[in-house]
Amino acid sequence: MEIILLFEENSTGLMKPSLPYSLTILWSLLLLMAACEPAYQSTQTNWAWYQGGPEANQYSALDQITPDNVKQLEIAWTYHAGDTDPKNRSQIQCNPLIIDGVLYGTTASLQLVALDATNGTELWRFNPFKEGFQSFGMGVNRGLAYWENEHEQRILFGASAFLYAIDAKTGEAHMDFGTNGKIDLHDGLGDQYKNLFVSANTPGIVYQDLLIMGMRVTEGMGAVPGYIRAYHVKTGEIVWTFHTIPQPGEFGYETWPEDAWKNMGGANAWGGFSLDQERGMLFAPIGSASYDFYGGDRHGENLFANCILALDANTGKRIWHYQTVHHDLWDRDLPAPPNLVSVNIDGKQVDAVAQITKSSHVFVLDRETGEPLFPVEEVEVPPSTLEGEQAWPTQPIPVKPPPFSRERILKEDLTDRTPEAHALALDIWTRGREGKPFVPPSEEGTFIFPGFDGGGEWGGASVDPDGMMYINASEMPWVIEMVPVVGEEDGKLATKGKNIFNRNCMSCHGKDLKGASIHPIPSLIGLKDRMTAEGIAITVKNGRGMMPSFAYLDDTQIDAIAAYLLGSDELIPESDQEQATNPQSWKYPYTMTGYKKFKDTDDFPAIKPPWGTLNAIDLNKGEILWKVVLGDHPGIKDEFPHPTGTENYGGPVSTASGLVFIAGTLDEKIRAFASKDGKLLWEADLPAGGYATPSVYAVDGKQYLVIACGGGKMGTKSGDAYVAFALPD
Repeated sequence: MEIILLFEENSTGLMKPSLPYSLTILWSLLLLMAACEPAYQSTQTNWAWYQGGPEANQYSALDQITPDNVKQLEIAWTYHAGDTDPKNRSQIQCNPLIIDGVLYGTTASLQLVALDATNGTELWRFNPFKEGFQSFGMGVNRGLAYWENEHEQRILFGASAFLYAIDAKTGEAHMDFGTNGKIDLHDGLGDQYKNLFVSANTPGIVYQDLLIMGMRVTEGMGAVPGYIRAYHVKTGEIVWTFHTIPQPGEFGYETWPEDAWKNMGGANAWGGFSLDQERGMLFAPIGSASYDFYGGDRHGENLFANCILALDANTGKRIWHYQTVHHDLWDRDLPAPPNLVSVNIDGKQVDAVAQITKSSHVFVLDRETGEPLFPVEEVEVPPSTLEGEQAWPTQPIPVKPPPFSRERILKEDLTDRTPEAHALALDIWTRGREGKPFVPPSEEGTFIFPGFDGGGEWGGASVDPDGMMYINASEMPWVIEMVPVVGEEDGKLATKGKNIFNRNCMSCHGKDLKGASIHPIPSLIGLKDRMTAEGIAITVKNGRGMMPSFAYLDDTQIDAIAAYLLGSDELIPESDQEQATNPQSWKYPYTMTGYKKFKDTDDFPAIKPPWGTLNAIDLNKGEILWKVVLGDHPGIKDEFPHPTGTENYGGPVSTASGLVFIAGTLDEKIRAFASKDGKLLWEADLPAGGYATPSVYAVDGKQYLVIACGGGKMGTKSGDAYVAFALPD
């Protein structure tokens, strides 16, 4: 039987049935039922996007947890994945998705899990590394993407160089996606890049039936170009590609040396994306060009490196760009998606883009045109002292908002924790190049403040509907020292290997081979007691942990590196030729000696606190509203007032009730602050450091806060947990 309803428009603009009366009653009941649907079916209760929504604002409209009751929060459930690295090199940086009562997240070994979001019970698990996981240290995944239609729901997730489409209900791979359920991010880049390092640390973003992806590439020599690509979510087919290093005839080509696109790398969107769905506009934060710290082979501004890039999400065509660093020499990648916000500038409401930076600046731009909404000055900066380098003479500095952390180290900033600590800090400070931002890297050593990890970092900023931005900052200076890469040859294979090592490996492992704690990067001292020449060769070719593949080196070069690391006295074979398969590794006259934080004799920061802060910025006025110390450094007694603040990783989440939640600190706690004034309202211990951005959601009318507790950064223990908090029943 076919029933035909006639409709008329009522005074509210809604359509209602005009006849018969019984059907009007039925219509009213249907409307009432829709209004009374349980809260968990509302999109406001889900956390269905990385960073909370396509606007990347890390904001929740839920208000059950308030400044008045937040002290009552207690652990609702804890989930342990059971895959922590026993050497404390694993991490979990995932901002999990919660959709209709199911939490989707990744573990320390990059397995994808679905949990009951009310109690943490595991529903299913997908393991992309069935043959065994060998990449602790590199194995991070910061989030997931979700797509659905009327027939199915897919979780799109990256692990290493592969992208998977997983059935959200069963945990099974969709075999119609790519090849047997996965695609290789090398595909489509060109055969010359098939053995080089790429990784999908940060999720792509879904627009209609497209998954738009960036990727992580190495920041050293021999890097892959950071193309942005859109894949069809059903097939994995590449629909469009945007060249971040322009090819002939493309906008920006003249900002590089001729044919730079053939052999330059980097300029990659490793930090994720934000999306204006109504306008169909994609916003990408682009990273630095490789090599990060020497650009003698890439003179020019280097578009689209270090750009806020607006693209047509349907086609990948450029709409506008804004470059935040010209010819980057400081690893000043844009670390997180720009926030899409609405601000009131002089009484006019404007849709805007707000981009945080590692240098602690915020660029506030008109969303449609890319024009700054507050003045930006091109400030003269010092020239480079390195041979062949041509640092760009000016850099853009926003007048408003002011930087949200210190930008330079004054003598009075040096630590006075102990006389010995002060003496060391003063000696390093006196010998290095210090000044306003953008002093180029040097052989004497140049201070980078905020450090290579920011300032602002990949955890991103939270922005509420009133245009208030909440952003955490690390205040840890770093020192970059450049050295010539080639020493004299003496006929020994180990000497040749040292020169190759210096070109390719020193920037991470350091000239003293001690490694670094930032990811962490292991020490190579005493390697001959742990590895053979064959084992070293396999690792160099395939990569391991934070170390990418160096497959572009030939066998004789890899043998030479092994000879150096093992202390061999073997002479160079007569048949050995000094020739690289990839010339990129040989064209740099300088390399950095390692990622060095400016620390004192006892491994504390060599400046006075605060060492970490949480900041509130009014984007309508371009003003900092408040600044509070974030975290308390373990081991500090009475040398400095408490709290001291600590370095921090992972971002904040704000809520409609007036709260800002954030973990990320070295003391392994999670905290709640009042959004109106920054007052600390609540804190709780975590089983391991929560170096991730929390998610906020509700199920059956109950609000939860969940955080990944993977630890493993800054020398802290690794963990395998997700911990959810809620008010008591």
